[in-house]
Amino acid sequence: MNDLVETWRCHLALDRRRSTHTVRAYVATAERLIAFLGEHRGEAITTELLGKIDQADLRAFLTARRMDGIGNVSAARELSAVRGFLKFTGGEEARVPLLKGPKVKRGLPRPVSPDEAVALAEDIAETAREKWIGARDWAVLLLLYGAGLRIGEAMGLLGDVLPLGETLHVTGKRGKARIVPLLPQVRSAIETYVATCPWPMERAAPLFRGTRGGPLSAAILRRAVQGARGRLGLSERTTPHALRHSFATHLLGRGADLRSLQELLGHASLSSTQIYTQVDAAHLLDVYRNAHPRA
Repeated sequence: MNDLVETWRCHLALDRRRSTHTVRAYVATAERLIAFLGEHRGEAITTELLGKIDQADLRAFLTARRMDGIGNVSAARELSAVRGFLKFTGGEEARVPLLKGPKVKRGLPRPVSPDEAVALAEDIAETAREKWIGARDWAVLLLLYGAGLRIGEAMGLLGDVLPLGETLHVTGKRGKARIVPLLPQVRSAIETYVATCPWPMERAAPLFRGTRGGPLSAAILRRAVQGARGRLGLSERTTPHALRHSFATHLLGRGADLRSLQELLGHASLSSTQIYTQVDAAHLLDVYRNAHPRA
């Protein structure tokens, strides 16, 4: 089973080009399933036995996971991972038991206003313990808000993006590449950081560095945002990823079409982009209710 799980890991990472986080989560689910079935059936688990799993087995597994305290979203993700693993182990002719997953209400993204986005970035930059660190955090946050990057995409940029032009080559989820335009303000912020950074900008090294010269951790930026939103009295939903939501929502509100927005965000499916139309409609309704005398 260890060999099978390792093959599953390689399939997810190399063939399916899943993110490191997804690979780790899906492999953990496979290991939990195998351990559960060993206790549930009281026998050693083999590939042949995995092919004979029925609805009752899957339902018992999910019940056990529910008892561990997971919610609907995690249960749905767990079921999806199990289905993928069973289909992989059984091949193209595998018959995966049909089991209806829990209902998951898809929440709307919570963008922040332009003023809040700028105030957040300014606060983090001004409270940094060193000038170059403030310039670094300012540049990263402007990339999220001004170019719509995911925080992992910003952390993954290398020194070979320099010198900067009017566009930036970004590698997103599943290794999907895209070109995003760089606003003059964003380009200037990155150039200021590069000029003040004490570490050499090598082409194969991370663009954004930590205090010791290694790759900047996304957790550090998240903690900085958490501190800033507390000082500014912003919502707990004000996160680095919320800046990307703001990028999308504000562009849509200014007339951007969905296909162009899909390309800018690097979404594989248009359905992922369409959710922002609901955000914009909700904003318009709020404005209407607050402003219209008969609302």
